[in-house]
Amino acid sequence: MERVPVLVVGGGYAGLSAAALLAWREVPVTLVERRPSTSVQPKAFGVGPRAIELLRPLPGIEDELAGIWAGIGDGMRIAIARDLADPEPHLISDGGQAEYAALAELTPAAPVGAPQADVERVLRVKAEELGADLRFSTELVSLEQDDDGVTALVRGKDGDRVIRADYVVAADGHHSELRTALGVPTSGHGTLSRMCSIMFDADLSELVREREVTLWYVRNDTLTGALVTGAGAGAHVLGVHQAADEGPFTAERCVELVRVATGRPGLDVRILDRATFGIAHVLAGSYRAGRVFLAGDAAHTMPPTGGQGGSTALQDGADLAWRLWLVLTGQAGPAFLDTYDAERRPVGTLTADAQLAELGARMPPAARIGYPERLPDPLHALLVHRYHSTAILDEPGDDGSILEDPRLAGGKPGSRAPHVVLDWDGQRLSTIDLFGSGFVLMAAKRGSQAWMEAGRQVKERLGVRLTRLPMDDELLDVEGRFEERYGVSGGGAVLVRPDGYVAWRSPGPVTDPAATLEHVLRQILSRPA
Repeated sequence: MERVPVLVVGGGYAGLSAAALLAWREVPVTLVERRPSTSVQPKAFGVGPRAIELLRPLPGIEDELAGIWAGIGDGMRIAIARDLADPEPHLISDGGQAEYAALAELTPAAPVGAPQADVERVLRVKAEELGADLRFSTELVSLEQDDDGVTALVRGKDGDRVIRADYVVAADGHHSELRTALGVPTSGHGTLSRMCSIMFDADLSELVREREVTLWYVRNDTLTGALVTGAGAGAHVLGVHQAADEGPFTAERCVELVRVATGRPGLDVRILDRATFGIAHVLAGSYRAGRVFLAGDAAHTMPPTGGQGGSTALQDGADLAWRLWLVLTGQAGPAFLDTYDAERRPVGTLTADAQLAELGARMPPAARIGYPERLPDPLHALLVHRYHSTAILDEPGDDGSILEDPRLAGGKPGSRAPHVVLDWDGQRLSTIDLFGSGFVLMAAKRGSQAWMEAGRQVKERLGVRLTRLPMDDELLDVEGRFEERYGVSGGGAVLVRPDGYVAWRSPGPVTDPAATLEHVLRQILSRPA
């Protein structure tokens, strides 16, 4: 029997991000995936800035993803057209240029328009370089759990193996067999439609002007679908809605549909791959079943409209990685893992509903009855949600809201820690660069020494990884914004979690900083005195 702290089932966005970030934290992890490799088709396009913030501790990953994006385009422009030859396409999105400009004031992490296949490939390489054991062409056969762990039977090319794990990440997709086996209930609008995704090679250089439009909604008498184009010659993807009684498309039918979508009856087309999938809105009723945690599509399947499904899955995996690390290293008590469901499920539901609302906005009014309303501001989906759980010490008067305008966020507990420009020994960086490897205690310049000493004492007493950072002449607040952005003054301090969320803050000085900080950390980490 093999023994590993964490077993990950599924090698998509959620599974790979969990495996890579667990390995980065030196937690042994094994991942099993029934497919022979990562995705072949591009699938989801785009990784949002919040997901990038969580992935950027992985060495070199931000530059690698930015390099892929640089070769594709400078924005996800979207147009509606009869076909690619339509002389008057209707542009419905300018690629989010206004949103991206606003984001630059709020985060050092730029969104990346790379296709999922490329992102998965990069994550796989990173995870393996860091020591994760990734096993493709390997499926989970059965799973049993008890009070002390989980026993899994997996089947690969070399036969059956038994793996004993402390915890399991169920990232096995929309039709999650683990979710079903564990009896986790679901809700939502269910399967909304079916699509055939056709990956093809053709020279569209006469039809597609490089970097102008990336996503085309194609509507004509033959098909309704979406066409994602590259920069002229090369691989492209056409997604076509299928009728409920329509069987799988033949290769000949795929060629015909590509020619109709491009408006070129004689186009030379080579079909590279085709796959049928459902567009659905399915929400798991719990993200935890004993020692098993649902992530990605297993937890929340959402329509692709809005482009946040992939980013949400990446965030799930990253979120589980740091929580499991804290518990497995004894820094947090086992009850701390309940905070994953408490924090991520409301966000997953809100994001899935927002994607459904975006789908409804593209439908006739009668067809969208019962759909949720669209979010008032795209920035809410792109960057920030508020968390509420026992791992967040809310302040009096907190309204419990999930949405927050990131431009007005003031460092409240449960909020993403704001971006502030710093100078550290002549190097410019952001407060966002400080988070990821453990807790961070930051103190306003006046009175910071008392908090730094308190942090030293509590770090040693509790065995918690805690970085202490005073805003002083060594770590310089370049624009003088720290106290305003974080809502603290002289003698105040703020505690930020590994995921970059504010767990607690003291707006001003306290009588006994060490006792206060120890009490706070014990509450957050589910460690009774």
